[in-house]
Parts: sequence; structure tokens; C-alpha cells
Amino acid sequence: MHTYHDSLDLVRERSPERPVALVRPDCTAVAGRWFQDNFKGDVLYAVKANPSDWVIKTLWENGVRKFDVASIPEVQLVARTAPGASMAFMHPVKSRAAITEAYFDYGVRTFSLDTHEELTKILEATGGAKDLNLMVRLAVQTEGAAYTLGGKFGVSTQDAPALLLAARRSTEELMGVCFHVGSQCMRPTAYQAAMAQASRALVRAGVFADVVDVGGGFPSVYPGMVPPAMEDYMESIHRGFDEMKVHETTELWCEPGRALVAESTSILCKVELKKGDALYLNDGSYGSLFDAAHAKWPFPVKMIRDGEASTELKPFRFYGPTCDSIDHMPGPFWLPDDVREGDYVEIGMLGAYGTAMNTRFNGYGDTETVGAADAPMASMFGLAKRSISLPRTEEEERKVVRFSRPKGKAGQKRRRR
Repeated sequence: MHTYHDSLDLVRERSPERPVALVRPDCTAVAGRWFQDNFKGDVLYAVKANPSDWVIKTLWENGVRKFDVASIPEVQLVARTAPGASMAFMHPVKSRAAITEAYFDYGVRTFSLDTHEELTKILEATGGAKDLNLMVRLAVQTEGAAYTLGGKFGVSTQDAPALLLAARRSTEELMGVCFHVGSQCMRPTAYQAAMAQASRALVRAGVFADVVDVGGGFPSVYPGMVPPAMEDYMESIHRGFDEMKVHETTELWCEPGRALVAESTSILCKVELKKGDALYLNDGSYGSLFDAAHAKWPFPVKMIRDGEASTELKPFRFYGPTCDSIDHMPGPFWLPDDVREGDYVEIGMLGAYGTAMNTRFNGYGDTETVGAADAPMASMFGLAKRSISLPRTEEEERKVVRFSRPKGKAGQKRRRR
């Protein structure tokens, strides 16, 4: 993969006709190390956020050894790209064939479920295996999340105790609880509230959990959505865990996706037409801009032109290249008012659910991938203020990348003996 200093260098060298994903593996490396240094438990990357080979390799090389997968193709990707990695099949509804293949062909032992029927399916598809780690997905409140993710998965508060008891009786290995507070969670205390709900369910069931998996939902920075510091999320989770009715040996897991990869990638699009306040681009909602269209997120943007541009900014909306009128990103996206056909627009913070959402509708969706050495447009980890490719002093490295873990019992990872 060829690496450019930034998108302008790419445009100067050649004028790409198709969208280009500019990826920054160092951003993902920093985020991965930060989570390992600050989360008092096991970090599982949620592969669905960005199932690119370079993401899996980067995280593996930086110490992430566990991955949250949701399909056999994701299982195969991790097995191929990070041999020896541990995988957790955390989709609560799986086909029998997928369960069997994951268990017997790829050594997957961790499966989530939210119904008795799914529990039966897992047991039958694995031949009555007793070495399963069974994770019961709970429905929790999701206030404060940009995507609530409520309604589709999770056993209700009323039905949870019976399912927890059944799962506990079905395995000789780990039984745990998991939940999802919603994607792009803007309220750190949502995790603590969900853990309190999980604790009450365990008490009513009369069982102890070997694992508490707080799921994903960890946010990134977008225009109009600046979340609290990531340290606040860790504090809420660790406080909630200390208050739960669990063993001293109970493990704590998390499944970050967006937070590990969002900053890593920007998409370079070409302006095909300017029509009033509308720019027609060669990428759109059927490509990498799904969230810009359907969630109406105004991602950060900048115009790329090898030459001078107006300093006066104007709000624009985008249309993608397909014939579908819903291929529309309302923005507003603030760009120089003299932007014109042939210019390029770089759209930042698309490392999560960007290229991963790409389709081939209408013959579009062919996105090139190159490396970029510049800083992301925004960062939860202090990377946006400087080029991450520049060498750092030892003190700068400590401040930007690593944060010391609290000492004593409260700072120890919990492990099942």
C-alpha cells in the first residue's frame, strides 16, 4: 500500500477518478494501545466496524488478541489475518451451519444468545459441547446514544433470569452477560446504569457471571457531537463493575469498534458537478457515506485543490453518484464558496462504518485504498493536533499514547482462575 503525506500530495501526483480511502494505521495502533492501557479487562475489536485486513493486522501487532465477530466471513478474516487470535461470535442470532463451522473448523468457543431457542441451537450445533462460553445478551436502556440499537436484540428484564439460569446449567466453562448501550454513546454513565441492570438480573436468577461484557458504543468526535473524555467512560465502567454482585475472579470485557478505527480513515471524493448549494460527488450513501445520508451526520470536510481557494466558507449538501434520489447527504458541509467541478473533497472520521458499508449499486463503489501520514481531522486520543508520523520525545509519547493504570486492587484486571 503506497503512503502519501496527505490527500493534496495524492491529488498533485495524479487526479484519481474513483473515491480513495486514505488510511492511517498509526491512529488505530494508538487507540488500540490506549484501550489496553486504560480498560481493566479484555479488549475485543468489533470487526464489523471496519473489516479491513490492515485494521486486523495493526491491532494484532499492537497487542489486541481478541475479536468480536458476527459472521463466518468475519471469522475467516480474523483466522487468516491474525492466526492464533481468540474470537467471540457475538451476533445473538446465528444459523446452525455458522455455529457448527465456527466451533469445529475455527475453534470458536464463545457465543452470545438472547433466547432459549438460540441456546438450544448452539448446544445442538456443537454436538452438546460443554466447553462453551455462553454470553446472555440483555436488553438495556440506551438513552444518550446516536444509534439506540434497541429492539432487535436483548432478552427483557422479565425473561432474563430464566435464560441466565439455563445458560449457567448448559456449560462447564464461562457464562456471562453482555449488552450494548447504543452506538456513539454520549453519556458515560450509561454503562454504569446498564451494569446495575445486569447485576439485578443476575441476583434474580441466583447465579454468578464469569464475564461481564460491556459491549461497544464508545464514541468518536464528529461536528456537533463532541463526547466527554474517554477516561470518563473508563471511570464509569470500572465504578459500575466494582458495584456489581460478581466474583472477584469475574472477567471484564469490552468490544470497541468505532473508537478504534473512526479516526484512521478519510475518503477523498471528486466533485462532478456544482448546482447551487449542492455538490455531486463520486461517492455517496451507497458507498462510504451511509451515515452522512441516513443518520445525517455532518462529517468534517475540507476542499483539496492544487491552488488557491476562497477563504469564505459556505454550507453545501452532497449528492452521490447513483441514480437514486435518496443518495443525498444533507450536511451542512462547510467548504470554500468557490468549490467547483474537478475539485476534491476529503471527508474525515470515516474509519468506522465507512468503506465497510460500501455496495456496488449502479456500478459504483470501487474504492481505492492508500496510506496517509497526516493527522486525523479529529481525535479522542490527542492525535488531531499534530502529525502522528513525527517522532515524539519520551514525554510526548507518554502523554499522547499511554496513560498509567491506577495502582492497587482497583487497577488490576480481573481474571477467572
